[in-house]
Amino acid sequence: MEETYETKLLPPDEAGIALAASLLQAGELVGIPTETVYGLAADALNPKAAEKIYAAKGRPSDNPLIVHIAELSMLEPLTAYRPKLAYTLAEAFWPGPLTMIFKKAEQVPDATTGGMDTVAVRMPSHPVAARLIRESGLPLAAPSANLSGLPSPTRAEHVYQDMKGRIPLILDGGECTVGVESTVISVGEDSVRLLRPGGITVEMLSGYCRVEVDDGVLHKLAEGQKALSPGMKYKHYSPKANVIILDGDAGAFASYVNAHSGEGVWAMTFEGEEGVLSVPTLPFGRRGDGLSQAKALFDRLRECDEKGAATVYVPMPEKDGVGLAVYNRLLRAAGFQVIEL
Repeated sequence: MEETYETKLLPPDEAGIALAASLLQAGELVGIPTETVYGLAADALNPKAAEKIYAAKGRPSDNPLIVHIAELSMLEPLTAYRPKLAYTLAEAFWPGPLTMIFKKAEQVPDATTGGMDTVAVRMPSHPVAARLIRESGLPLAAPSANLSGLPSPTRAEHVYQDMKGRIPLILDGGECTVGVESTVISVGEDSVRLLRPGGITVEMLSGYCRVEVDDGVLHKLAEGQKALSPGMKYKHYSPKANVIILDGDAGAFASYVNAHSGEGVWAMTFEGEEGVLSVPTLPFGRRGDGLSQAKALFDRLRECDEKGAATVYVPMPEKDGVGLAVYNRLLRAAGFQVIEL
């Protein structure tokens, strides 16, 4: 895509919000903060605007977009059917990092849903995102505001690095608090299927209904299999460096990394475990603390490229709580390369 815009980076004050709303109403794209990661927002009901998202990101057009709303009343016009369970979960977790998938209403264009007959919807808790939805009067399609395949942006500077010249405006709302994309579920009458883990965990959802974890959360999709959620089908979240996950305890991790040290070899480590390694390190949260790992993950993956890393070894996070989301993102960043120690 040719650079055609002089991209502005503005604070989300009254003038910034007003400009962003007018651009969205005109079918343009705006980089916006959410509590999860920065989003690349467009009018979800305007197919040409949705197509601009795919072009700006270099994203395959069969990868569905998540639609963001600010009021529960905005859900009904977007959806053909809503199980009662969806309202129970909305009351518990909205606004917040939970996306629910519904049968779409006719007015939702195929460009927004990746050609599927379903639509993914969430209500963000970030005040800037919520205010912009209200000010524009639009449901906003907003995938992560990065070039497709790269680590998602958690700061406005990340968006600027990827989207300079591709979009007219980025609103700088500071660092994202969650750090990984929303949890995505498909909702049945009395159960849900987890398609992408995030800040709303299996354990939290299990307090309200039965939760099935889709095979695509921890495994590659089969050839030709349709992706029901963003983040399932393609290699995602990946720096240019070759990321390799090592499955073992702290001692085994250190022994393996030190035995494979060399030019361009780095390690992402848990805080406090750097000292035993003979390679440069980038700490990303504390061992056993998925929340701290999630908040630092994408920032550190981007830093791998800034440091010129060629190979990056990463320890296996725990697979419960938010740790499941961290592991899911690392698997895709690593192209499913896992070495058992």
